[in-house]
Order: sequence, then structure tokens, then C-alpha cells
Amino acid sequence: MARMFRVLAFWTGIFTVMFYAGDMINMAYLFLAQTVFFLGVGFLNLSERMYMYLFGAYCTVFFVGFTYYSNFIMVQGFGH
Repeated sequence: MARMFRVLAFWTGIFTVMFYAGDMINMAYLFLAQTVFFLGVGFLNLSERMYMYLFGAYCTVFFVGFTYYSNFIMVQGFGH
């Protein structure tokens, strides 16, 4: 399970680089924070149950944050 968190760190790192290259600096910082979190947790060697609890908490925070953002902050109609 620790390897899967390192895999998540790898992919969020890839997204960080892509967002940075696309001049989306705020999103790059957000994904950089996720990369650091996943990489740090990946090397803690916790129990399988604790990894599942951490992933469930991460998913809960993400879904609540994304729902709040998409309902109250996001401007409808993308473009300049």
C-alpha cells in the first residue's frame, strides 16, 4: 500500500510539472502540496488499515472541496 502512495506522488508530480508548464501556477502549487503529502506518507510504512483511513480522509476532503469550488467559486463558461 505504501507503494501506491508513492505512485500517487509520481502522478501528482507529473501534473505539477504540466500545470507549471501551462502557466497555471496556483494549480501547480496545489498539486505540489499533494505530491509532498503522498510522498511523505508513502515512506511512513504504516499498517494497511491506516493507509486506507488516510486515503478515505483524503478522498473526503477532496470531494467536499471540489463540490464547494464547483458550486460557489467556479465561474461558469471557461475562457477569457
